[in-house]
Amino acid sequence: MKILANDGISKNGIEALEKAGMEVLTTTVAQEQLINFINDNNIDALLVRSATKVRKDVIDTCTSLKLIGRGGVGMDNIDVDYARAKGIHVINTPAASSESVAELVFAHLYGGARFLYDANRNMPLEGDTNFKGLKKSYSKGTELRGKTLGIFGFGNIGQATARIALGVGMKVVYCDPEVESAQINLSFYDGQQVAFTLQNTPKQELLKQSDYISLHVPDQQDYILGKAEFSQMKQGVGIINAARGGVLDEVALVEALENGTVAFAGLDVYESEPNPEMRLLMHSSISLSPHIGAATLEAQERIGLELAEQIISLLK
Repeated sequence: MKILANDGISKNGIEALEKAGMEVLTTTVAQEQLINFINDNNIDALLVRSATKVRKDVIDTCTSLKLIGRGGVGMDNIDVDYARAKGIHVINTPAASSESVAELVFAHLYGGARFLYDANRNMPLEGDTNFKGLKKSYSKGTELRGKTLGIFGFGNIGQATARIALGVGMKVVYCDPEVESAQINLSFYDGQQVAFTLQNTPKQELLKQSDYISLHVPDQQDYILGKAEFSQMKQGVGIINAARGGVLDEVALVEALENGTVAFAGLDVYESEPNPEMRLLMHSSISLSPHIGAATLEAQERIGLELAEQIISLLK
């Protein structure tokens, strides 16, 4: 049985699959060559992350496929229902990268609140000639403790983000019509635990209350945050998007940054990914990362092993 991990898979995932008698190919095949490669090599299972798309043409043409796996949460790059209707297993790893994405959210939050994203751009250029000037420019940072974090989408990643926020000392409100209430358990190194019960908050109320807003929703037909939503926010709010590019109106975001509604933004995903708009890339109030939410060594090991376990269970 042959597995094509087209966007890569961790070493422990490969080892688990090979131990089960499966052959794992880690060749990165270009999208336009994918169908031919799968058919020429009689691939049984195709594993992808966000780069490779598995649409109807692949599903219809590659008759050897028995399973499609997504290393991560969202599966908007796969025609899931169509594949399942054709009798193909479709799997993902919804919880494996939650902590990694949540930590990246806070990397952007801390970096934004203390201007680190901009300081890191300007210190190499002016640090030796304008140290005092830069110090003055970045002297009005804010603390996260005591502030309110609004979270849109309260699945695994949204709840992991809430755990960090509560541990930092923030108030958390969330908006998710599918999660009326949730218990968030904080576990500490010495075995102690603290539990918080949170209730779903209406969208307008979250927009009014939040000092910072983080998006954790799947791909949407309409923007979660657009011009109308920005007009309802506090002055000086911080916005983080580590979910999907299409859930945030980037034109409206830039306008809100320019008029002072938004103090800073942290973006890990983009509407025109993998070619983000230059206006975003060059903006002095945007902290940037190249879609690395799940890209930690620990998360990739969890993802690889979870994929392997599911594949072995379904195909062996």
